Parts: sequence; C-alpha cells; structure tokens
Amino acid sequence: MRWSRAVVPGLSASCLLASLAMSAGCGGTGDGGGSAGGGAPSNNAAPADSAAPGPAGDGARRAAQPRGNDIHSFARPDEARVTHMNLDWRIDFDERVIDGSVTLMVKGAHALHLDTRDLDIRAVKAARSATAQPALPRFADAAWRWGRKDPVLGNEMIVDLPEGADLVRIDYRTSPEAAGLQWLAPAQTAGGKHPFVYSQAEPNLARSFIPCQDSPAVRVTYEARLRVAEPLRAVMAAESRGGSPQEFAFAMTHPIAPYLIAFAAGDLVFGADGPRSGVWTEPSILGRAVDEFADMEKMLQAAERTYGPYRWNRYDILVLPPSFPYGGMENPMLTFATPTVLAGDRSLVAVVAHEMAHSWSGNLVTNATWSDFWLNEGFTTYFERRIMEEVYGRDRAEMEWMLGRQDLDVELKNLADKPADQKLRIDLTGRDPDDGFTDIPYNKGALLLRLLEDSYGRDVFDTFLRSWFDEHAFQSVTTDVFTAFLEERLLGANQPVAGRTRPDVFAWIDQPGLPADAPVFHSEALALADDAARRFGAGEVAAKDLSTQGWVYHQWRRFLNSMPDSLTPARMKDLDAAFRITATGNAEILEAWLLLAVRHDYQPASRRLEQFLTSQGRRKYLTPLYKEMVKSEAGKVRAMEIYRKARPMYQASARRILDDVVGWKPAAAPPG
Repeated sequence: MRWSRAVVPGLSASCLLASLAMSAGCGGTGDGGGSAGGGAPSNNAAPADSAAPGPAGDGARRAAQPRGNDIHSFARPDEARVTHMNLDWRIDFDERVIDGSVTLMVKGAHALHLDTRDLDIRAVKAARSATAQPALPRFADAAWRWGRKDPVLGNEMIVDLPEGADLVRIDYRTSPEAAGLQWLAPAQTAGGKHPFVYSQAEPNLARSFIPCQDSPAVRVTYEARLRVAEPLRAVMAAESRGGSPQEFAFAMTHPIAPYLIAFAAGDLVFGADGPRSGVWTEPSILGRAVDEFADMEKMLQAAERTYGPYRWNRYDILVLPPSFPYGGMENPMLTFATPTVLAGDRSLVAVVAHEMAHSWSGNLVTNATWSDFWLNEGFTTYFERRIMEEVYGRDRAEMEWMLGRQDLDVELKNLADKPADQKLRIDLTGRDPDDGFTDIPYNKGALLLRLLEDSYGRDVFDTFLRSWFDEHAFQSVTTDVFTAFLEERLLGANQPVAGRTRPDVFAWIDQPGLPADAPVFHSEALALADDAARRFGAGEVAAKDLSTQGWVYHQWRRFLNSMPDSLTPARMKDLDAAFRITATGNAEILEAWLLLAVRHDYQPASRRLEQFLTSQGRRKYLTPLYKEMVKSEAGKVRAMEIYRKARPMYQASARRILDDVVGWKPAAAPPG
C-alpha cells in the first residue's frame, strides 16, 4: 500500500516552513512531553542481494553541521542535506513490513543522495515549500535512479531535485527481512498473545526502514505517525503528540543522528518510576521492571550535578522481548533495554546508568563517523561509572572499573592478531561498522578519560568535560575535533597534579594495546573474591567452606572469571552443590558459569546452556559462548544444533556475527 495524499501527512503548511528553519514544535501541541503514546505502485525495489533548555547558544550551534567524511554512507550532505523528516507508516504484522512514506526537507540543490537497503520504492515526488502559503505544497513526480550497490552499505538512491525543490516525498515499503527491524511472533514475547516489532538502527540500519542520509554526521529532526492494529500500542524515542487507539503521533524536536530513530509496537503498558521517568513493557513483567529501575531519578540527578542539565525532558525505558541484541540502546528519551538486566536486586542497573549517560555523550555530542565510535562509548562508560559512584558509592564504582579492565584485557588478548583493532581511532575502510563494536572503544576509551581525571584532578577535568558537552551540544564531531579541544582547554591550559605527567593522548588513540600509564584500581570486595578463587582453585578449601555471605554479583563474576585452567567437572559440581550456580537468575553470573561449563565439559549445565542460548539474544552473552563451544569437534555439532533452533529469534546484527562463528550456511537451514 502507498499513501496517495498530495500533502505532507500530519504537517501544516506553516509547520513545514518552520521545520525548514529547524524550528521546534511542529506537528501539533505537546501533551506534556511524554516519550511515547501512543499513482500505481511500480516495481522499483532495490536489486536483490519540548525538552529542557540547555546553556545559552544551543540554538545557534544546532545549525553547525560538520563536513561529513563517512565511508559508511552514500550521502553527500555537502551538496544536499536532509534536515527534517516526516514519517507516515502503517505497521503490517501479517506481511512483516512497514508500508508508508517519508517526506524529507532538504537544504541544497541538484541531486540528493540517500542510503537505502532492501527497500521497495513506490513513488518519488518533489515540491517547493516556498509555495506553501497560502496553499500546501504541490508535489510532482521527481526523477530518481539507483546508484552504487554495496553488500555493507546497501543501495545508493539518487533523486534529481527540480529547480527550487526542497521537499522530497518517497512512498516505499520495507522488506520482511529488513535488517533494522525485528518481527516477533506471539510465542516469542513474554505475554505470548500478540506479535511485536522493534527497530535497531545502530550503526547503519536506519536505511533498511527509511530512505535517508544514514550517517551520524547528518542530524535531523522528525515527526512520525504510526498506525497499528488494535489492541497494540506503538511507542517511539520521541515526544508523544497524542493519537487514537490505532494511530500514534510523535515528534523529535532536537536534531539527532538517524541511527537514534527508534520505535516499537506490541502489547505495551506503562508504569511511572519518577516525575520524569518510567517503564514501558509487556504487562506480565511491568511490576518487576518498575521495581528494578526505581533509582532512575536518582541517576538523572547525579548526572545533572556532574555534567549539566538533562535536555531531553523525559527518560523512559522500554524493556523489549529477550531477542534484543544489546544490554541497552540509548535511543533519546526512550532507552531500549534487554530483560536480562531484570536480576531482581538492581545489581545490573549499570546498564541504565550507561544508556542514561549517552544522553550527553552520544546523543547530545555524537561521533561523526564510526571510526570515532570511542567518542560515544568511551565517554559514556566513564560517565556511567561516575553516576554509579554518585548513587551507589565509590566501592561499587571501583568494582565496575576493575571488571571493565578485566574485560578489556580479555578483548586485547582476543585481538592479539589484529593490533589495528586495538586502537581507539579504528580504520574501518571496506568493513562493516559493526566490526568496531568491541570492548576497545568502551573500556580503553573510558580508561583514557579516567587517566585525564587522575592527571589533572577531578574538579578541573569535570569543568573541561562539561564544557565539551555544552559547546558541542547537538553536533557530530570527530576525534580530531576532540583532541584540538583537549589541547586548548585541558592539556595546554593546566599543569598535571603533583606526581603526575602529561599523558601521551595520541599513544592511547592511535597505537594498539594499553599504555603503561593506564589507571590501576583496587577493591577490597574483589580482593576477597580473588583470594577465594585462589584458595578454591588450589584445592585448599571446599566450596561449602568458602566465605561468600553478602557477596554481590561483581564478586561472583570475578571469582568465576579467575578459575584456573585446571578446573575439573568434579570441582564444578562441588561449587554447584554449594551455591546452585546453574540455577542463578543473574545473567552475568550465569554467562561466566556456562563458559566454564563448556570449557571444562561440565555436563550438568548442558540443558541450562541450551535454555540460555535459545531464550535470549544478547550478543554479549551469545558470542563468547558459541565461540567457546566451537573449539571442539563435539562442541561444533552441539553449537549448530542449538543455533538452528535459536537463529530465527536472534536479531540481524547477532546473526551476522554468529553465522561466521558456527559456520552457518543457507544450505544448513531446515526445509521451508
């Protein structure tokens, strides 16, 4: 189906003109700033294969769009740049497609280059907004063609803009296999009664459900109207603009990168957790989720005290079905989260702190290319731990730092044969940007910022970092922009504290490995876990005699990760009998335990391993477990058996990685 309207759906003439000037507030009157509410087709498918104000000056800086040099986009924003999008969609669960249109507001002339992936383009029309008063713009057919094609980038779409045209409307339909959409049958949801769909656009998958300039260097505002069948509800990472039982309207008035455009639709209900925060989820887990995330307002206040006002009005969380591939996704105003963080004791809420921190580092100030990904994730990981320290104390934060360092050491070992991938500024030429999503940008990046804090003092560093956020708000930036600002405002303007020297920042950014001046952390709680692991591993003590009363998950994970290579199934049985680890509901502890079970052939955990791999799709857990399984011939067979069952549930980004791990080929798929 295509929309045959001659006007931009849901957008008035005056609002069209205002949107071209990047003015906020188009699309109707706000309802208090909630983040969710609710010609003939041609065969033109691609060839197969209001928020809280920030510091003064934000408005002027929003227009500062940097020259993008994004190797992962066909867009040419220096020639013609999209500034605003209006989405009008019908979500079709029967066909597993989005059917609708997008109207793009364009600054520039001649040709508009867009990113697409597996889209069926039905019609392309253009108009001049200057003719919108007193009448609405008149759209006329516009010439367009397919350009370059690439297995990673998708298909380039080129629209020839008529003289003076600054509006382009594209009627299109997504593919049932769209990589950025995950369609779930009722049986794959918590409630088991209704279907579910959600989007995951990072890093470059927005183009699979919107023809757009899919680069983090191109920031847009947008409005959207989503239609779903009753009794389902649509939510979006934007302000709610009302709706009806079958139609939901939204607006994002801050310019964001396309990878942050996100929606979901299913059997969803809402529970408030604070004056500006709450939880969307399926009805059966709402109570658990609201309780688990009860500290969101405390976290928001801690973040604001540290690095300035929260500029997105609301902070809500959507708990998705378990196939979601990440711990969380920082979609503005509405974090998408995995249900694996619902541990029942708030022990895994660092995920919430992390995604909340992205409201400053990532959403407010964004990496301009995926080679600069550490500017998003390193900054956010550092900020996450500052939030955790403020809310839960320094001991908790130091444990997070130590475990992060342990994870980084493992990643560096795994990348020993790929030293170029150990750099913060990574070369992704000819590669999928997802290849850069390792632990390096997260924990190595965070360690660099911690080193700068230690070297110049927390007060000085906090002043610097807040200035970075304030002066680059709503901009996309490169590593070079950051290092120039760092030199001007911190390194060149201050002396290191006593006993410290100026860090070699470029050794951190452009060299592999970890420099010798990397911060070192200590935690008494983790020291106890280390001692227990040493004594148990050496056979000095039985499991039942270990002093573990009062241990938190960080200690259990540290303990399990420190088990010796000589660990035997009998010793694992001893641990399991004493602590019932195979039955734990904490996903972090369980993943560490199952890795040991695979590595040391502990068969009593075999059923739990299959249940874990077939009941959730978080890449953090799936990838190491499958990699460990395929190290043996018997493990390869077992991995393929499980993967054949689980693969339909996994999201596209997880399948792309795991297909290679287990050796999946199309011929291996079951008939039908």
